Amino acid sequence: MEYVILLISTVLINNIVLAKFLGICPFLGVSKSSSTALGMGVAVIFVMTISTVFTWLVYTYLLLPLDLSYLQTVTYILVIAFLVQVVEIVMKKVSPELYQALGVYLPLITTNCTILGVAILVVQNDFNLLKSVVFAIGNSVGFTLAIVIFSSIREQMDMAEGMPAWMKGTPAALITAGILAMAFMGFAGLV
Repeated sequence: MEYVILLISTVLINNIVLAKFLGICPFLGVSKSSSTALGMGVAVIFVMTISTVFTWLVYTYLLLPLDLSYLQTVTYILVIAFLVQVVEIVMKKVSPELYQALGVYLPLITTNCTILGVAILVVQNDFNLLKSVVFAIGNSVGFTLAIVIFSSIREQMDMAEGMPAWMKGTPAALITAGILAMAFMGFAGLV
């Protein structure tokens, strides 16, 4: 039950984008169309889960025993960049179709602060490996849910008539993101 609560909490209540404000750049930048938002979300789910496992292992079995925990952030950035490159190479060889679908988003994920943020939060919360994986999956699904909903709303606003010219684009996107964050706050009593 603890893992289910953690999963629901990270997807809806403590959403990585809407509550913790990590990943705002891809949230605003890649959310102009639903297809690109979904592609970015799927790539984030994949990379965040893998990188959380590897960063947890590096921290637990390398940094802590050697008393090098102060190198955590630099090490995590290197591990995430390395993993994205390896995933990209393997995907290109094994599944060119999947590589074509996600290929453009994989390099963007290297600089996505949600990946690094989740890896750091796992250590701060002192999670075991299984809890870390559930936490990573929940946060990545929450990121995907938020960006897909946001992109759908933005697409509808782009087609809407009667919106003042000064309101179109970034102002409307920021107001919509704020309203979406408040809507997700409504889930706070769920768990």
